[in-house]
Amino acid sequence: MFKHILLPTDGSKLSDKAVKLGIEFAKKTQARVTAIHVVPEFKIMADEGIAILNPTVKKRFEEEGRARAQKMLDGIAAKARAQGVRCATVSAASDLPYQQIIATAKNKKCDLIMMASHGRHGLSSLLLGSETAKVLTHSKVPVLVVR
Repeated sequence: MFKHILLPTDGSKLSDKAVKLGIEFAKKTQARVTAIHVVPEFKIMADEGIAILNPTVKKRFEEEGRARAQKMLDGIAAKARAQGVRCATVSAASDLPYQQIIATAKNKKCDLIMMASHGRHGLSSLLLGSETAKVLTHSKVPVLVVR
């Protein structure tokens, strides 16, 4: 069946539930998992054509983002190990998480992506978009959605 499952997480409670179920599923199917967290890229804010970039702000933003991601991913790896499931972790910076999730699934040769959906409907779904919907639309790797 499935041998390598990608578990994207944004750190939300719903995402944590999907990760927990993904680890349980991996244990039952004797698969391994790779957990991924995509950190937003640093953006320069400009007002009326003026942008002042303090290099220490960018560095601090990136360091704090990496630290939050690593803490989150270390927790997932510990939960997987406690269940006897092999787990690797990936932290990446991108403003298009769905693309990074799909690229990681391909690069790591995952045969399933298991991720949460916040279940937005109607206008909020159109305005906010859904990373899960984008992964479903663009991925060639099967996607299992947890609600």
